[in-house]
Amino acid sequence: MSSFWSGWIIVLTLGTIIGMFWLLLGNRTRPGNEDAKTGHEYDGIEEYDHPLPMWWLYLFVLTLVFSLGYLVLYPGLGNYKGLLGWTQEKQWQDENEKLDAKFNVQLEKYAAIPVEELAKDKKARRSGQRVFAAHCATCHGADAGGNTGFPNLRDKDWLWGGTPDRIVETITKGRKGSMPAWKNILSEQQLNDVATWLSTAEPANKNPAGAQVFATYCAACHGAEAKGNTLLGAPNLTDNIWLYGGGLGEIKATILNGRNGQMPAHENFISPEKIHLLAAYVYGLSDTE
Repeated sequence: MSSFWSGWIIVLTLGTIIGMFWLLLGNRTRPGNEDAKTGHEYDGIEEYDHPLPMWWLYLFVLTLVFSLGYLVLYPGLGNYKGLLGWTQEKQWQDENEKLDAKFNVQLEKYAAIPVEELAKDKKARRSGQRVFAAHCATCHGADAGGNTGFPNLRDKDWLWGGTPDRIVETITKGRKGSMPAWKNILSEQQLNDVATWLSTAEPANKNPAGAQVFATYCAACHGAEAKGNTLLGAPNLTDNIWLYGGGLGEIKATILNGRNGQMPAHENFISPEKIHLLAAYVYGLSDTE
């Protein structure tokens, strides 16, 4: 904040407080007799011109004195930081550290329990759900149901493997999947053949042309039977689970333009104990479906 605006805020704030003091003092007493009226009348009721009750006046004065004390101790006058040096960021950080200290005690207990067992602990799952909501729900959804380009974590279909160790590895190191674009390689007929074969899931003997295109260009990653490869993050193409849509047009778009997906590594901002707990929660989602 510039010095001008800082000074402007200080003048307005202190001026308002001083004005309130002046107003209170001016209404402390009223000259004249007790029957003096203000001249205001409504529904036959007239307003007397009496001073404020002293106890009420003292409460107003205490409020203004408190406000001055607050402005001395805490920020509120432009760039002045207050004697206590309080900031909302520091308070947020302190509160987080206190919560983490309490949470870490429980995390240490959870860290000693295998993921498979931890996934069955209702209390641990609730804690894992809160970690998921803070770090994963933005992409995978609050219910972990995923979205176009973001995997559903509630089913048993895993691009990179669904064992506890693989889930921990995925969260820790992240994943980067890439499918090349085939628009400069496949002809229009080849594209239609393989896309139709994949979309209808027809056996090879009913659509030999599409099966041949797949075997030539796609089987290296997705496997000869199109079951996918978790080492490469290549999806299973024989089920009805599609990350970018399973309609004929969507499959063609995927083949033509390729796909690039990336999940960031979380090892730099989530502790290993939290990753262990988070993996148990995610593992439990698909294990119980």
